[in-house]
Amino acid sequence: MKNIKIIFFLLSIFSFQKNIAQVRVSDNGDGTYTNPILHADYSDPDVVRVGDDYYMTASSFNCIPGLPILHSKDLVNWKLIGHALTKQPPFETYNKVQHGNGVWAPCITYHNKEFYIYYPDPDFGIYMIKAKQTEGPWSEPLLVKAGVGLIDPSPLWDNDGKAYLVHAFAGSRAQIKSLIVVCTMNPEGTIVNNDEVMVIEGHEGEGTIEGPKFYKRNNYYYIFAPAGGVPTGWQTILRSKNIFGPYEKKKVLEQGSTTVNGPHQGAWVTTQTGEDWFIHFQDKGAYGRIVHLQPMKWENDWPVMGQDFDKNGIGEPVTTYKKPNVGKKYPIEVPAESDEFNLPKLGLQWQWQANKQINWGFPTSLGYLNLYCQTTIKDSKKIFEAPNLLLQKFPAEEFTATTKITFNARLNGESTGLIIMGLDYSYLCFKNDNGKLYLNQKTGTFNKTVSETETKPVLVENNTIYLRVKVKKGGICSFYYSTDDQDYQSVGNDFTSTEGKWIGAKVGLFALSEKVTNDSGNAAVDWFRITK
Repeated sequence: MKNIKIIFFLLSIFSFQKNIAQVRVSDNGDGTYTNPILHADYSDPDVVRVGDDYYMTASSFNCIPGLPILHSKDLVNWKLIGHALTKQPPFETYNKVQHGNGVWAPCITYHNKEFYIYYPDPDFGIYMIKAKQTEGPWSEPLLVKAGVGLIDPSPLWDNDGKAYLVHAFAGSRAQIKSLIVVCTMNPEGTIVNNDEVMVIEGHEGEGTIEGPKFYKRNNYYYIFAPAGGVPTGWQTILRSKNIFGPYEKKKVLEQGSTTVNGPHQGAWVTTQTGEDWFIHFQDKGAYGRIVHLQPMKWENDWPVMGQDFDKNGIGEPVTTYKKPNVGKKYPIEVPAESDEFNLPKLGLQWQWQANKQINWGFPTSLGYLNLYCQTTIKDSKKIFEAPNLLLQKFPAEEFTATTKITFNARLNGESTGLIIMGLDYSYLCFKNDNGKLYLNQKTGTFNKTVSETETKPVLVENNTIYLRVKVKKGGICSFYYSTDDQDYQSVGNDFTSTEGKWIGAKVGLFALSEKVTNDSGNAAVDWFRITK
């Protein structure tokens, strides 16, 4: 009888996890999909196919682990399988919060039976890492080209074995922008030479041009480059039969009559059946840069993307479309969202605000995540600068996040809670005040400096608490708490979430302290669940 009860319990857990992992699904189950394929902030996506498998990476900025690796069999259903960057160099820099800095637009490719990722850090230069398999281990980041303001690298190994790199510039660092250069590399791709040739100056006609991706087809060299700015731009294609140009250019994808603003920056992929597809992002404010999939074909050696709804010769994004033909049908998958903390490792969806330090907390095999209340910021009211926030991306336009926490406070002023993080942020703060536990909502905004407001604290008699946030369309967040997971009480005021620095808003957990001593209280997080 005991064994039967255990089996039913495990089945119920599996069923729950299966349901909550599908807050939003792009696959319609009838051979079609609906954009976006990922309603989550996988900014500046790049994709490569190896055999029957597709792999995606994306910008991660100051969020660690960085360079997420997603896997798909059909370009519609994606699973998060790991991160290529476990710790971000230089360590003395990224052990602290660096909002908006760090890993900008990366490129993933496959060469000589190895995966390569080139990624830029606009303050230090262009790095390269590689691995035999995407699950790792990945090599330590190698600075292949040092320089301030170098961004958006993309390599190309030509048929004769020669290697090249295309990249752009961040005006905020380099004091030049809206231009793209091509330079040579050594065949191993470990040294990028200082022999740059400018192939486009985009101020005239393109406004801003950046984010290049390098390809070769039918003896043409192609540079796919987003232009016109992140929220408002379009996709420009450059082509030439000489790698250093001169290049012709053509606009091939724009918003047009659709509601999909700024359709650009992404990756061209050819399926094993010969179909061509383009994956790109759309800037959606607090939700970040969400990911779309467009059909693509070639006409007169120019790519044609999406569908030309307004008949002006330029493609526009599709909403619902037939899925790519990859030769087989595959089950629905989405990146992980909920975490029961039943395994001795964190779910892959979690990222810290800086390089993780050993005393921030630990997964356990005891059925909970243990977070320690740490003095990671000088002023505990300014949580914006706390590196030990454990956060994940918004997974859908509407969702509910609920967590169960047992707060084992040991020192006065320690706190834990549930946070919505962006340039504006709001959180439920469960705090120890002279031996009593109080809950309130704190809301802050960042505009060169951080300012916060808070609601009147509510006394909570129990140290086990359930915290909840409901996110509605427009990123509007409502906060609740319960002591029994049945009766939820509203806390504070509705809060409209905003994007962070180059990233979407995130939801997650924290544990903080106001004092440095030889011990710390802890928050035992039983589970964190994303539901509709």
